Amino acid sequence: MEHGTIRFGSVDWGSEGHAACVVDAEGTAIDEFQVAHTGAGLTELCRRFRRAGVQRVAIERPDGPVVDALMDAGLEVVVVSSRAVKGLRTRYGLAGNKDDRSDAFMLADCLRTDGHRWASLQPDQPQTLALRAAVRTRKDLVTTRIATANQLRAHLQLVFPGAVGLFADIDSAVSLDFLERFPTAAKAAWLSERRLAAWLAANAYSGRTGVGTLLQRLQGAPAGLHGAAAPAQAAVTLALVRVLRTLLTEIASLEAQIREQLALHPDGFIFQSLPRSGCIRAASLLAEIGDCRARFPSPESLAALAGAVPSTRSSGKLHVVTFRWACDKKLRDAILDFAQDSMRANAWADRLYHQHRARGHTHPHASRVLARAWIYVIWRCWQDRVAYQPERHRALQALRVAA
Repeated sequence: MEHGTIRFGSVDWGSEGHAACVVDAEGTAIDEFQVAHTGAGLTELCRRFRRAGVQRVAIERPDGPVVDALMDAGLEVVVVSSRAVKGLRTRYGLAGNKDDRSDAFMLADCLRTDGHRWASLQPDQPQTLALRAAVRTRKDLVTTRIATANQLRAHLQLVFPGAVGLFADIDSAVSLDFLERFPTAAKAAWLSERRLAAWLAANAYSGRTGVGTLLQRLQGAPAGLHGAAAPAQAAVTLALVRVLRTLLTEIASLEAQIREQLALHPDGFIFQSLPRSGCIRAASLLAEIGDCRARFPSPESLAALAGAVPSTRSSGKLHVVTFRWACDKKLRDAILDFAQDSMRANAWADRLYHQHRARGHTHPHASRVLARAWIYVIWRCWQDRVAYQPERHRALQALRVAA
């Protein structure tokens, strides 16, 4: 390689193998190859990049073994979003077809031409990555739990309607215990007020609803399924109950792990100091924002990635301000979830939200305005590594209300 020659690399990531490309300063592909998704394959990938004099590598995803291997080898990683890649394909063909080899060349060539506009990946610390994995997995399990609970409810509406509205939540402990003991309407018909009271006492029922009311709900519902088909439908009920129990157990286990990780994280106290942040919500904010301060040099950069600022389009006489679709949706969900609940414990947040509602903004719009205001406060606390203090940050809050 000639002294001073600049080379650009790229990886089109795949589950079993990866297409790689190296281009020179003129955009000529000087090396195109594929490696397997194995330890030896990733070692070969990094070796060929280093041998070619590559310093920066473009790739579509920001994490995973490939990114770890590249960064461990001392290479700068530039993440190009899938949305951007889809638009860039039209540079190299009007059809915009997807092909691993051509995508690898396109990424490397665009890194050559536009790389000065793209920042290199700034990785978070391992404990933040571990917390992020736990938080996102818990959220996925909660989504699965809700879907399974809805499936169980729909099933019971057909075969055992009386069990659907018996307790407050279909997936509560007492509800699952009841369905295990009485999986069919025929078995539940055995219950009298005295027998139901004895069963509730034995299963530590909270007593929120009286025994008479519960029995009336059970007996006043449609009859449900009886006869030869009832045992087969009961097997479906019990299968869904077991799935819900497993999900609830694993969710509780992950929540305990998240609480421990958050307590040990050096930035944990910052997010837990926010009003009504609790543990899971604080962990979600920390996991999605991360710990690398260089990634967000200004609050505006954090607000843009979180989708808390509108998207403006101007062309000639046309000027349109619309909802920002292109953003980090996990980050947006975490900040919106916090902002919407903060009104219950923070007078400033409540006042700001209702001011914008009074101006005619919808609830989602006013929530995004509040989220953007909170981002400025959170960013300041995060950058300074200090806990949120309403008295200390009152001037910044007043500024955000005026804005």
